[in-house]
Amino acid sequence: MPPGYGFLSENEHFAAACAANDVTFIGPPVPAIQAMGSKSTSKAIMIDANVPVTPGYHGNNQDPEALKAEAERIKYPVLIKATLGGGGKGMRLVERPEDFLDALDACKREALKGFGDDTVLLERFVQRPRHVEFQIFGDHHGNAVHLAERDCSVQRRHQKVLEEAPAPGLPHDVRQSMGEAAVAAAKAVGYVGAGTVEFLVDTTTNEFFFCEMNTRLQVEHPVTEMITGLDLVEWQLQVAAGGKLPIVEQAEIDDRLSGHAIEARVYAENPGTGFLPATGNLRKLREPPADAFGDSTVRVDTGVAEGDNVTMFYDPMISKLIVHSKDRATALRDLNLALRSYQVAGVPTNLSFLERCASHPAFMEGGISTSFLDDHGEALVKEADLSPTPPSAVAVAAAAMVLNRNEASRRGLNLPGGAWGQIGASWRAFDSAQGVAETFAIETDGGGSTVDVEVRHHSDGTFTITVPSEDEATTQHVEATFKTTAEGTTMEVVLDKMHRFDVDVSIEETQTETSVHLFAHNATDTGLGPRHVYNVVAPKATFQGASDVSSAPLIKAVMPGKIVRVLVEVGDVVEADQPLVILEAMKMEHVIKANGPGCVSAVSFAEGEIVADGAILVELEVADEVELAA
Repeated sequence: MPPGYGFLSENEHFAAACAANDVTFIGPPVPAIQAMGSKSTSKAIMIDANVPVTPGYHGNNQDPEALKAEAERIKYPVLIKATLGGGGKGMRLVERPEDFLDALDACKREALKGFGDDTVLLERFVQRPRHVEFQIFGDHHGNAVHLAERDCSVQRRHQKVLEEAPAPGLPHDVRQSMGEAAVAAAKAVGYVGAGTVEFLVDTTTNEFFFCEMNTRLQVEHPVTEMITGLDLVEWQLQVAAGGKLPIVEQAEIDDRLSGHAIEARVYAENPGTGFLPATGNLRKLREPPADAFGDSTVRVDTGVAEGDNVTMFYDPMISKLIVHSKDRATALRDLNLALRSYQVAGVPTNLSFLERCASHPAFMEGGISTSFLDDHGEALVKEADLSPTPPSAVAVAAAAMVLNRNEASRRGLNLPGGAWGQIGASWRAFDSAQGVAETFAIETDGGGSTVDVEVRHHSDGTFTITVPSEDEATTQHVEATFKTTAEGTTMEVVLDKMHRFDVDVSIEETQTETSVHLFAHNATDTGLGPRHVYNVVAPKATFQGASDVSSAPLIKAVMPGKIVRVLVEVGDVVEADQPLVILEAMKMEHVIKANGPGCVSAVSFAEGEIVADGAILVELEVADEVELAA
């Protein structure tokens, strides 16, 4: 029974049920899952095995006030961790005593839902550590080895973003000591199968502390496969069948290590809104071509295909993109090339964010801490907003939307409303020399700003498109034709009668806007990057008596999910940023806060109800003299 990567793979009851029904569980024995599945028990075992552990509280007293007292003994900041947790679930960083009890309550609630047990432990929060983990393997014959380390320090909300092997800049003696400690940890519990021993490494002293052991194959295991040339799933099967490890000598494994591998986790999420998970249909999905990167090996592990839906019920990961090359610099270069060639339309993704992370000077230098995204994340997100939108990209997007409308009209298709459907009746006719023109609003990359673009469509099929800017307007001549194949729609473009290139196009019409995704090929000399998203916003309707419309703020769901807790009642007076509702989506809790002061006039949903993205959760009445916070 292969349990995969999920929490079922670390469920002792499932493993025991397999054994009771003569089903071979591909994983460690039940006692090992029990021992290492409990963070408090595992740390006690590690202490007995002389493996360094982080100072903290691992006792049985779960009284909130007792735990708070222990936190004060350890000294803030502290981490609250579910003893059966993993994947960043059931974990909270607390920096102030006054925040402890609320964080504890949230952590216990999340742990109970995710793991069926709300027991927690406390740990001293190691400031600015590296997260380095070792892949270990054991068999039924007493053999245990490690397959080198992985650096997983680029994290957000305790979930990994980029992983690489080997860990850059880790001193040889530290690597050797950590490997020996990882093997000692495995032997201490009679470990069988694949597992991961995670350590925190102090970036100042290179001291390391046992963090936890995951009794399963990790999501990031491909980077280990790439540098060792070994199939870890094959090893799992061989060990589960009772065989010995294919290699039992640590020195032989060490001799196999070759090159450098990096993995990027591609998510359906919006970095610009705090990495909120996204849902929707994967209208376009094109993976990087595996044979286009010279000597580097590019691998994509995925469980979705074009046309699939990303839903609120599962993790929003689209794929894992892995690049292996002769050295780290080459692997980084080709990772960025692969990210740029990845095409996804239908949901927002973190692809551009991953590019910026992988090309950041601090990451390229190597040896970063888990504070990398705390230090640079906001700037990496804002970098997209601050980058000037190339007028050529806006012009090509406008041409694509006109072509799409004309093609639909030619084939007698009715577009589902959209921006073109609402403005089509207002087009004005000009003579053949001037063409047909219309001015409409295009929302630029990332929704940073909206520009009024004039498109003139000439009788010979070409366009003259004027895009305003802060300095002066740019007028460009565009020749564009669609070419549709089984792979999708490509637009052949000639810009200003001199730049010829192809753009893969994906267009979606809704009742309020038309969205166009551009994926350009060999167009860097025009200012076009590999990935652009533009929205043509429908004209806003105007109504009589607009001044009579209520100014009460509407607090909406930021994504589809389940209401976990409603923290206010009708009549409550709230302040700006006060928590109102806790929403659970994709295994994580999200606190919905007031956008300004006011009085609760309506609560639309009860605890346990499922809500759609954008659903109104709470309505606030605001006194005339109160000015809402932005």
